[in-house]
Amino acid sequence: MDHFRPKYVTFDCHGTLINFQMAEAARDLFDHLLDGPRMDEFIRSFQGYRLDEVLQDWKPYADVVHNALERTCRRNSVAFRAEDAETIYNRIPTWGPHPDVTEGLAKLAKEIPLVILSNSMMAQIPSNVAKLGAPFHAVYTAEPAGAYKPHFKAFEYMFDMLGCGPEDITHVSSSFRHDLMSAYDLGIKNKVWVNRGHEPANPYYEYTEIRDVTQLPGVFGL
Repeated sequence: MDHFRPKYVTFDCHGTLINFQMAEAARDLFDHLLDGPRMDEFIRSFQGYRLDEVLQDWKPYADVVHNALERTCRRNSVAFRAEDAETIYNRIPTWGPHPDVTEGLAKLAKEIPLVILSNSMMAQIPSNVAKLGAPFHAVYTAEPAGAYKPHFKAFEYMFDMLGCGPEDITHVSSSFRHDLMSAYDLGIKNKVWVNRGHEPANPYYEYTEIRDVTQLPGVFGL
């Protein structure tokens, strides 16, 4: 990246900055019903169905979780209870950052404005952002955008709100499927992949890889 200094550094929030504990929540609710391999398959299904739900027309994130969990239970022959989906949804605002996040963000925020683009709801995100320990220039969610990532519309909403284009930002995410593939297709040339082990490396999408957010300031020569 050769120390590109963007107008903004934009971030995925849940998974990249916030320790997104959907798998742990599912285990808490269903582990007593499923043995190890079946529980692992349940978690894989739940992840896949959440992605499929956000690829559809926008709906409240509570509905995304509800629908994805219901479909997962059906696929894995487990009884679905709406209260389980509500329990998982209500946990999201309680989750905090990965251990490496606050230090890296605090250093970077002194030099470049930080922005969040999250597949979240306006009522959820303030609690998560408050735990990140750094000032953000702006926080955008799928709710006012009317679209979840990886839809281009979510990114285009952010560009419109910031008054900038793909060439003006560096986008940071731990997910190719939700963020970095779309960022590549939209012409965001400066991308950073935080390798949290969620997905395998895919160099086709032309990014700088970092192990954790403490390394992010160094991407900009800070």
